Amino acid sequence: MLKRFFTLIPAVVLGLYTSVANAEVVMRSKPWQLWLQSPMSPTAEKVYDLNNFLLWIEIAIVIFVMGLMAYILIRFNEKANPEPSKTTHNTLLEVVWTAVPILILVVIAVPSLKTLYFADHTEEAEMTLKVTGNQWYWSYTYPDYDDLEFDSIFVADEDLEAGQPRMLTVDNPVVLPANTNIRLLLNSNDVIHNWAIPSLAVKLDTTPGRTNETWVSINEPGDYYGMCSELCGVNHGFMPIHIKAVPKEEFTKWLVKAKEEFASNDAAPETNTLRLAQADVVAR
Repeated sequence: MLKRFFTLIPAVVLGLYTSVANAEVVMRSKPWQLWLQSPMSPTAEKVYDLNNFLLWIEIAIVIFVMGLMAYILIRFNEKANPEPSKTTHNTLLEVVWTAVPILILVVIAVPSLKTLYFADHTEEAEMTLKVTGNQWYWSYTYPDYDDLEFDSIFVADEDLEAGQPRMLTVDNPVVLPANTNIRLLLNSNDVIHNWAIPSLAVKLDTTPGRTNETWVSINEPGDYYGMCSELCGVNHGFMPIHIKAVPKEEFTKWLVKAKEEFASNDAAPETNTLRLAQADVVAR
């Protein structure tokens, strides 16, 4: 009996490890979350590291200032120092408290600018996704694949299926291949929106009359959620973003189905208009 017990332990551990390893990644905010979402793109990893670096600097500054205040309270209180100093200027002290903050800003600026330029665009894009903001839904276009285009509209609470997150579910998630350098082109048909996915460190305005560019490479297949992060009107809160990242082989298969499914988008614009009007009424 004991021998069988010790034989089952490795099997159970291996089974748990396999189930965890095979679990699909789902990146969205969680109740009582106090920290950043896990970084799931090269840019997000750099932003995550920069955030930790800045946090240590902030902690050091807070400890220094609190220590300095404690020293002042103890050393220069009325009981310990009944005759206060008449000193009004100290050249060395004034130079130090001006130079040190400048040096700190320089130390912060170097990694910040490197991360900013890294996130700006990629020279090695393998595909392009065009994101268009509308009041109040998103449109996605795949220029490299016969300009495949579809709308992504918020799903109301009463239409949610089991397991679908409230206020984050859409009818057509944008499907992207994982481990692929994807150029993102963002614009708007009406007002300024903002396409933001925290776990991928993508957060850029979609501006009317202008095309903004950034890029992303998703580390693992899974579901990545975000929302419009620019106050864009009465239904601003009903513009969720759902990225479905899949392996490259699965993405190729999805393209075949998507071209058939969305082939009638241009042929029947009145159908899309009706769906959007219904979604707008539900959101209101």
